[in-house]
Amino acid sequence: MKSTALIIFGVTYVLLLLLPKMRSYISIASAALFIYLGIVPIYKALQYINWNAILMIAGTMGIVSLFIESKMPDKLADILISRMPNVKWVVVALSLFAGLVSAFVDNVATVLMIAPVAITISKKLNISPIAMIISISVSSNLQGAATLVGDTTSILLAAQADMNFMDFFFYNGRPGLFWIVQIGALLSIVVLLYLFRRDLQHIKIKSETKVEDYFPTVLLLSMISLLILASFMPHKPEISNGFICMSLFIIGSLKYDLKYQNFNTLRTHVKEIDFYTIALLIGLFVLIGGLTEVGMIEDIGKLFVRLSNDNVFVIYTIIVWASVLFSGFVDNIPYVATMLPVTASIASFLAIDPTVLYFGLLIGATLGGNLTPIGASANITGIGILRKEGWNVDTGSFMKIGVPFTLSAVISGYILVWILFGI
Repeated sequence: MKSTALIIFGVTYVLLLLLPKMRSYISIASAALFIYLGIVPIYKALQYINWNAILMIAGTMGIVSLFIESKMPDKLADILISRMPNVKWVVVALSLFAGLVSAFVDNVATVLMIAPVAITISKKLNISPIAMIISISVSSNLQGAATLVGDTTSILLAAQADMNFMDFFFYNGRPGLFWIVQIGALLSIVVLLYLFRRDLQHIKIKSETKVEDYFPTVLLLSMISLLILASFMPHKPEISNGFICMSLFIIGSLKYDLKYQNFNTLRTHVKEIDFYTIALLIGLFVLIGGLTEVGMIEDIGKLFVRLSNDNVFVIYTIIVWASVLFSGFVDNIPYVATMLPVTASIASFLAIDPTVLYFGLLIGATLGGNLTPIGASANITGIGILRKEGWNVDTGSFMKIGVPFTLSAVISGYILVWILFGI
């Protein structure tokens, strides 16, 4: 049974790489095969699915769709740009703004919100928007690891390690991932200032975007506030965070129903939820549960321990830099979902706190996605926007920004995580 499970999982992963548009179908089909073959009993399959993470992802996506529709992100970007002296600082400001938004909003949604501003600026100045869009994309990926709701991988980590919203800021009395990521963001500013040192054209915004509704902004801030409050609740239900996110999304949609007397709003905004990603995760949860059932997760953990000769620093180093390499070419959601239980198994064998390995995994996998154009969904989205505007991005052009950005952020994160949680 173990070899059968491993073969199915291996074939599934190869298909996920070769057929990215079919990932959710492949994941669900493989999970169904695991259940059919008895590798995972159906009652256990439902238990292996982390419903709190699923509801958090769905609810956050729904709220973000309302937030984008309100045009608040566009207004904030306009305000920011109006205070910048030239293109160099506009790029830095847009990148930092994208990072700030991405700490609380999905990376792809962030790029979709801010990239049009960069396109408009480039048209006004008659310059290429390629470098600006790439900078926005990689900055969005960087900040995805900063908070609980910043990226799907963060939600997966929180579910595995039982972390709450505030744990990303301070964990066990030490600075958490948020501050580690911010150090990387500060270093990225240096990289961007050097790359755009010759872009000194001046720019002016003639008129600011008008916000159509402030209620989605209230919803987003309420979600963050309630997640923080829930962090301090003892013995709260496991599904609490997911309930908060979904409830606020439903409230927001129903508010539009009442305002416009159009009771199709909830259905309209539900369509904005990325059900393909959710289906992918559900299938992966079942597959990983199956590998756990047959003992494969434990075997992989033992292999890591043998390769490192029981040296925690060596294991940590392998996890970080292997994650950077893999995430440069593989979507980090299935990778992180697979590796989280492996790192837990490694920590168990070594009888150590798994935090340093968890954080190293997230730093490598999330930031490593900036290495290549296909390493993260935000990068693919940004390049897609450029293609629609008639601009083609080759791998070399992307990596001129992506590689120094990635190395500065990963190296600082690699060092800080070890200092704070490894020593």
